[in-house]
Amino acid sequence: MSETPVLIGLSSFQEKGSFDDLNEALHLMDHAAKDAIDDCGNPEIINYIDEIRVPKGFWKYRDPGRWIALNNSINSSAKTYVTKIGVLQQNLINSVCQNIQKGKINAGLIIGAEARYKKLRAQIEQKEFNETPLLENPTVYQKADDVLYLDEEFNHLGGMAVGYYAIIETAIRKYLNNSPKDHDKKISELYSKFSKIAAKNNEGWISDDLSSKDIATPSKKNPLLAYPYNKYHCTSWNVNQTAALIICSSNLADRLQIAEEKRIYPLVSFENNHMIPILQRPKLYESQGLSLGFKKMKKYLEETNEKIETMDLYSCFPSAVEMFQKELDNSECFPTITGGMSFAGGPLNSYVLQSTAQLLKAIRKNEFSCGLITGVSGMFTKQSGCIWSKNKAKPYLNFDVTQEIIDKEIPVPISQNRIGVASIVGYTVLPTDNNMLTAVVYAEDKSGRKILKSLDKSFIQSLMEEEWVGKEIHFENGFVVL
Repeated sequence: MSETPVLIGLSSFQEKGSFDDLNEALHLMDHAAKDAIDDCGNPEIINYIDEIRVPKGFWKYRDPGRWIALNNSINSSAKTYVTKIGVLQQNLINSVCQNIQKGKINAGLIIGAEARYKKLRAQIEQKEFNETPLLENPTVYQKADDVLYLDEEFNHLGGMAVGYYAIIETAIRKYLNNSPKDHDKKISELYSKFSKIAAKNNEGWISDDLSSKDIATPSKKNPLLAYPYNKYHCTSWNVNQTAALIICSSNLADRLQIAEEKRIYPLVSFENNHMIPILQRPKLYESQGLSLGFKKMKKYLEETNEKIETMDLYSCFPSAVEMFQKELDNSECFPTITGGMSFAGGPLNSYVLQSTAQLLKAIRKNEFSCGLITGVSGMFTKQSGCIWSKNKAKPYLNFDVTQEIIDKEIPVPISQNRIGVASIVGYTVLPTDNNMLTAVVYAEDKSGRKILKSLDKSFIQSLMEEEWVGKEIHFENGFVVL
């Protein structure tokens, strides 16, 4: 018999202050676990937690889940999971829900945290930061099956996400037929509204109410990171934040006499795990897997008469928000309830837990009855969505659209041509350590895609003032030739 998964316990909070006021990530997770257990209303839940899933953060612990289990007297036979960057954060929630539905487990704890702010305070206050050493491996260590970027991309853009998303942004701008000036204004106005929401959010990291001019104008506090993105366009990961969710079967919730007002149901979710590096994506401004996932969720909503009343779209950079908005027709909902990752805070690999917890708190307060959370992994490499509701509608459904998309979204081959003409499909401009600027251009010639570079000051200036996506350029040995 199929079990119905239901959220019964949750916690999310942040810490600010000096070094001595702050916890390391392990203790943040432990406090969140304690709060989530207490939130359930019945401490007996610890005897039924069969899985503890933790998304890997900047920390070095091998198995924080086992330490948390021992420290909270959680079921000693519980399996522990650590999930590396490259696996959707939503997948942790989906996996627990599916295992409950299949009768494999009674309950699961999903928990994450970052303590980069404590590390930052250690540098500022010149104090030593040491993590609790945890050297035993988890029951399961999960990682992605493929790479998040090509070696050639890494050589030009490094491992930081900002350059990749900035390139996507220029492709979106061209798709929307916006001028660079108008588009910069548009995304800065959007993020100004995000900052206003974060300023009123007691779990928001940055309390400043920023104007669109503050966000659009480079400054000492808001330097250019990768055109068209300044710092305020980008996720803030130097935070001390944590979140925990406890999900169990409805039958167990009944046996434990969990109060009805505590219960919130995951209705439907989707995952697209088809990994294509940005350079090889047929269209940089869209994902066919994302589109299909949303179509399946919308059909579910139509069949159940549920309506999305609020949402939090993954907001590491504006292009992520825009990619999700492109596939949604619910214009009545503003795209964030938290204030977004730039202002509410974006713990590296656990923000979806933060946004989910804050959505569920709002649903419990009867501010909304149904809401959507989206997520990504990597360089918008994978995408997810989940709808939560006060109401138990049809049985929980999860759509993994990966296999359906593999044959439809074919990677563009890499061009080996050293000299020729190519059309620009996206670009960014990066500052260097010596205050110079470098242009990184994704282009397509008759044989496929390639990355080109330029140090020409007049060309770089033109890239930041005019639309160059779609224009043809000459190239030779990896450089744009003017």
